[in-house]
Formats: sequence, C-alpha cells, structure tokens
Amino acid sequence: MPLHAIALGLFIHTLWGGNAVAVKWSLEAFPPLWVGFVRFVIGTAAVGAYALLLRVRLWPYPGEWRAFAVLMLVFVFQIWTMNVGFGATTGSLSTILLSLNPLFGALLARFFLSAEHLSPMRIAGMCVAFAGTAAALSPESNSGLREFMNPGNWIVIGSAVLLGARLMYSARLVRESGELRTMFWMMALSLPLFLAGAAATETIQWSHLGWRPVAGLAYQGVVIAGFCFVANSFLLRKYSPSVVVSFNFVSPIAGVALSILLLDESFTAGVALGLVLVAAGLTLVTRSR
Repeated sequence: MPLHAIALGLFIHTLWGGNAVAVKWSLEAFPPLWVGFVRFVIGTAAVGAYALLLRVRLWPYPGEWRAFAVLMLVFVFQIWTMNVGFGATTGSLSTILLSLNPLFGALLARFFLSAEHLSPMRIAGMCVAFAGTAAALSPESNSGLREFMNPGNWIVIGSAVLLGARLMYSARLVRESGELRTMFWMMALSLPLFLAGAAATETIQWSHLGWRPVAGLAYQGVVIAGFCFVANSFLLRKYSPSVVVSFNFVSPIAGVALSILLLDESFTAGVALGLVLVAAGLTLVTRSR
C-alpha cells in the first residue's frame, strides 16, 4: 500500500475509535433504538448516494431478499445491544470489549466460510486478546468487583459476538451480492424495526437535548456510517483485505484516548494492560489472514 492509503486506513480506524464517545453523547437525550434509527437513516442515504455515484445496482435480485433479511435481524439486535451496553459502562471499556469482534468472527468463521481455518498465529492472537479482556475486567485493577459484575460490560461482549457473526455472514453475501448492495439493504431494512421499537418503547429526553447528543448522532451517521464505510470500501477494492483489516488495532487505542479526553475517564492499570493485550492480539489475528 502507498503511504496515502496507509494514512487513510489509520485515519478511518481512528475515527471508528470515537464511536463509543459518540454513542454515549447521543444517549444523553436519545434512547438506544432512536440512536440506531437516526444513525442509519443518515448511513443509508450516504451509502445509497455512493452506490448511485458508482452506478452500482442496488435493487436486490429475487434470491437475495431472504439473506438480506436475516442479516438485518442480526444487525438490529447487535446495534441495540451495543448502544445499551455502551450506556451502562465506560467509553474505554466499551471500545476495548467491542474490538474483540474479529476474534469472535474468526471463531465463528467455520460456520459461514468453510475455507476458513484457525492457524496457530490466529489462536495465539485470540488468547492474547482474551487475556487483555480479563485484565481490563480484573477486580484487582478496578473498584472491587464493579467492572467484572457490571452487566453493561457483558452486554457489550455479547454485541461483539453478534458483530463477529454478522461480519462473517455478510462476508459470504458480499462475495455473491457486492459490498454496497449488501450494506445498503442491511441498513435500509433495519429502519422500520428501529422506528417501531423506538416509538413503542422509548421516549426522547428533549429536556436533555444539547450540542453533545446532536453531535454524537451526526458523528455516527455522517462520519461512521457514511465516510468511514465509503472510504473503507474504497481501500478494500484497491488493496488486499488482509492488509486493510490489519489497521484494526488502532480503534481500541484511539477509543480509549478519546474517552479519557472527551469523557473525563480515568486510565486505570487494568484498562492500560487490557488495551495493550487486545491491540496485540488483534494484530496477530489480522496478520495471520
């Protein structure tokens, strides 16, 4: 990869690291399902515009609707659990725990991609990363059993499992249907469910509306679901996917730094050790592909 492509890859994953901060800001006024709905209205429009610009067919073929519907259901539950979990724990731990998704994806790859196998380097990377998770949640490095027993942390881990499964399932669809059509319909089909669930069960706290919730929603929709997806798809088309995904280790580092800077969170010994081990494990897993 040339230097400008490397810089773009690092920039994208740095922006992805800010997702936890953006979600926590938006949750100050908007409940989890409303956050998902607004975010993916913007994301659907951005991806649709990009597809039109490239003259990519968006309307599915008859045999694609069922696969897109299954992907959408996993997607909705994954985003909902992510938003709920992010709201119940710190931004630093949210970033570290959600970044485990490539490891769960590698474990689940055998169910979706028959050619995938666990190499010794990938297994070693998983062990290192899961050791980092244990360090981040260690009672000895936090206030008693607070972080280990916090259900928010385990909800985020559950979301990481769903995200890994979604990425492996969508990898097969991308090969058959193309990346833009797959991602567009995953988001577009999710909008009625997000809206119905939000309208039926959630209430927006209009009294808490300020620049932070609005900025958080805009960041998730425009920057994450819009720019980052489009820019990453550009890199995936031009360069080796195994090289592009090797930048994954940047996201937890950026996420922890931004959480400390923008959410006034403390940098504990457990978070520090967990961050180093998870980043190292992600590097081993992605470099083994």
